[in-house]
Amino acid sequence: MPELPEVETVVRGLQLVLPGRRILDVRLGKTDFMDDPAAIERELPGKRIATVRRHGKFIVLRLEAADDEKGELLLLVHLGMTGQLITCPAEAPVLPHTHAFFSLDDGRELRYTDIRRFGRMQLIASGERADVLGGLGFDPLEASEPEFRATLAARRAQVKALLLDQHVVRGMGNIYTDESLWRARIHPRRMAAKLNRAEFGRLYRAVQRVLTEAIRSRGSSVSDYVDAEGQRGEFQLKHRVYQREEKQCFRCRARIRRIIVAGRSSYFCPSCQRAPRGGNARRLRVGVRKRGR
Repeated sequence: MPELPEVETVVRGLQLVLPGRRILDVRLGKTDFMDDPAAIERELPGKRIATVRRHGKFIVLRLEAADDEKGELLLLVHLGMTGQLITCPAEAPVLPHTHAFFSLDDGRELRYTDIRRFGRMQLIASGERADVLGGLGFDPLEASEPEFRATLAARRAQVKALLLDQHVVRGMGNIYTDESLWRARIHPRRMAAKLNRAEFGRLYRAVQRVLTEAIRSRGSSVSDYVDAEGQRGEFQLKHRVYQREEKQCFRCRARIRRIIVAGRSSYFCPSCQRAPRGGNARRLRVGVRKRGR
């Protein structure tokens, strides 16, 4: 699933070509991932795209009303697992599973492609933004270290589960949570409330660096992700734990392990990221030793 760096990369690409462009026509294919496809077809033609922003994993297009209309609209796009939002010449070949075409006044098209259709597209009035997006947590690239620490420390849950919870931290996903925890040397099953100030500091800095580096590399293309120009990212070449089960840790050469945390596969180094104390952790360490024999 595209996470914060992938969505940010797409947004930055769209920011280069969409602001100022007017939508001339809308054509839709399958619409089961859209909240109100009729409204999208009816309201978007004639609107000018003012800005493109990211809010967590959402792409937010702000649409200015025509001269004889009042109010602004927001088109919210969530890429789900396999969504792609790209711009291309109108005559470019159409990829399979392309479900939305937005014709622009410069001869290009904004197209949404989604094989599994787990994404989301919704048109709302700008005044409804807080109602729709206000329940999401803080942005990890915008939060201060004290805000980061105070928010996570106040909750009795495993640290990985909190980083994945969009109501706590918006934009994080499985890839960058695992990569950040590895850099911070923190086990994904540690209780956030039991992390000390130094550990929170390491984790905060790790999240900041991982996300920044991933954006610089245009995201991770481990499945279907491409940027706004249809190009793959490169950060997958720099993964240190994600999907590296049984491969050697880049720090200590121990074997990377996989466990389930918050319903997700979680990759970690059992040597660098020591398991929390307790019965479950003791059984986990025993299992690691047995598999390593």
